[in-house]
Amino acid sequence: MSDVPQTDVSRPSALPTAKLLQRQTQPSIDQKSDEYLDAIEEEWNKRVDVEIETLVDGMVDIVALAAIGDKDKFRVAQEAFQAQCRAESMIRAANSLMSTIHSMKLLLLLSDEAQIAKRRDAELRSVQAEKTDAQKKVAALLDELLLSSKSGDQKG
Repeated sequence: MSDVPQTDVSRPSALPTAKLLQRQTQPSIDQKSDEYLDAIEEEWNKRVDVEIETLVDGMVDIVALAAIGDKDKFRVAQEAFQAQCRAESMIRAANSLMSTIHSMKLLLLLSDEAQIAKRRDAELRSVQAEKTDAQKKVAALLDELLLSSKSGDQKG
């Protein structure tokens, strides 16, 4: 019998080089922290939107299947199967939403509170600045309106 010779040569296999479902998990060096966090937030929003849309579409389809009319046994069985499939996809979407909610709760509990407070304060300052600008514009427009009505009264 001949034994397989032992060597130091590596024998590559298909598994280490497979590139199935690889995603960028770390930010690139050029990407700022805020941009990275905004991208993650957008990804979460898209995930939630997809699951909500699945729930809504499933409910619409189930309601449409529940129409009463002259149906034979085959049609009733077919619609029952369709309703069951829709219900299962809705359950998967609801479970995915629950998982997302759980992850968000954990992120909130384990996140940096100082960063959250800093972002909240920055947003508050931005909104207050917008409010002040809007008040100045309203005051200017009101003064203009009152001056134009006084000049109209004096001319008349």
